[in-house]
Amino acid sequence: MEPQGGVRRLLSDYAELTKPKVQSLLLLTTIATMYVAGNPSAQLVILTCLGGYLSAGGAGAINHWFDRDIDAQMARTATRPVPSGRVKPSAALLFGCTLAALSFLELTLTVNLLAAALSFAGFLGYVLVYTMWLKRRTPQNIVIGGAAGAVPPLVGWAAVRGDVGGVAVLLFFIVFFWTPPHFWALSLLMKKEYEVVKVPMLPVARGEHETRRQILLYSVLLYAVTQLPFCAGGFGIPYLIGSLVLGLGFIWGAVRLYVGAERRQALQLYLYSLLYLACLFAVMVLDAKL
Repeated sequence: MEPQGGVRRLLSDYAELTKPKVQSLLLLTTIATMYVAGNPSAQLVILTCLGGYLSAGGAGAINHWFDRDIDAQMARTATRPVPSGRVKPSAALLFGCTLAALSFLELTLTVNLLAAALSFAGFLGYVLVYTMWLKRRTPQNIVIGGAAGAVPPLVGWAAVRGDVGGVAVLLFFIVFFWTPPHFWALSLLMKKEYEVVKVPMLPVARGEHETRRQILLYSVLLYAVTQLPFCAGGFGIPYLIGSLVLGLGFIWGAVRLYVGAERRQALQLYLYSLLYLACLFAVMVLDAKL
């Protein structure tokens, strides 16, 4: 039984390197965009999601490899496979590069070259721009580096249409402007850990008050951006109503955090932001099909 338990643990560790919890939202935005773009077959959806998972998983594995020094110093991340010593750094790096190569090959052969290229661009953005360049250098790391996480809608659209349409670009910007308030709410909860490892997340570099102010500003900006697809004629009344209700809920949560400045409110806004993005893209599909 012990060898089997060891194999299960090893497989679990390598699965953890791909950051499956983060992947869920990436895949959701991909799938939703595909159904907004048209009526893809189940096979196309599965193949596109497979390529997306491999690409994002490869980026996650390389992130585990590169950040192993600071991960080892934070309680939240010290038990990850690489800093804990269960997976060798070189193995994590090789695993990540292999997944990225397989993703590009799989998407090129089974979907199309544009989808493969966009997915690979997201991989490079997360690894080179966010992880290796910005994360340890500037409090604007998640603003600029967040573009990598906004690529899945472009991939989904390209998989169905074979191009990048105006609506797909607007969906990219929705995820792009959603990322900072979502992540900053979490970073308020993790401020002390980021201070220990000297990573200049916004609460560490500019303080909690400025972080709460930026969250509120970006929440308002996000609401404005979510109205652009309706104004451009990409969606109709169901989307307008859904985006209005969800957006006002986001702004209200940001106002409560700005005024109350409590950890509980930061956690509530973080959790709501996850629900917000999932529901917003679900409303897009509903609108498109109606």
